[in-house]
Amino acid sequence: FNFMLAAILLILFDQVSFHTNTICYCFTECMAQTDNVLQPEGDVTAPEGEAVTLGCQYNSSSSNYYLYWYKQDGNNSPKFIMSRFKIGEGKTMKEFEERFSSTLDSTLRSVPLKIQKLQLTDSAVYYCAVKPTVTGSTTTLYKNLWREDNTILHNIH
Repeated sequence: FNFMLAAILLILFDQVSFHTNTICYCFTECMAQTDNVLQPEGDVTAPEGEAVTLGCQYNSSSSNYYLYWYKQDGNNSPKFIMSRFKIGEGKTMKEFEERFSSTLDSTLRSVPLKIQKLQLTDSAVYYCAVKPTVTGSTTTLYKNLWREDNTILHNIH
C-alpha cells in the first residue's frame, strides 16, 4: 500500500513572553510515487480564540480518494481527527466535531482543516494523509514521513 502524509507543527507561544498567545504552523511537503500530500502555505499565525485553516493539497492514483487528518501532541501517538472521501461522507471524531471541520474539494484536490476558537490545547503536530492510512497493530503504529529528496523527515510511532 502507498501511504502519504504531511505534517503541520502547531506551536503556541507563552502569553508572558509575547504579550499574546500566538499560534504558529510550519508546513512541509512529503511525496512518494503517485500519491502525495502538500502543505502549500509557509508559516501561518493566529491568536488564541481566532480561527485558522491548515491547507492540504493531494494527488492520488485512486479514483476514490481517502483523506485523513491526525493530531499528535507531545509524545503521544497520532490521534485520528477526521476522514473525508471523494465518494461518501467520511467521519469526524466526537471530541473534534464542535471546532474542527474540513471539506474535500476534488476539483482543487484540496482538503483544508479549519479549527475554530483556537485553544492552547490545540498545540500539536497535525498530519494530513492520503490513503491507505497507517497500518499495523492497534497499540503501535509506525510510519515514515519522506521528504521530496527521499530522505526520512520524521518517524511516527
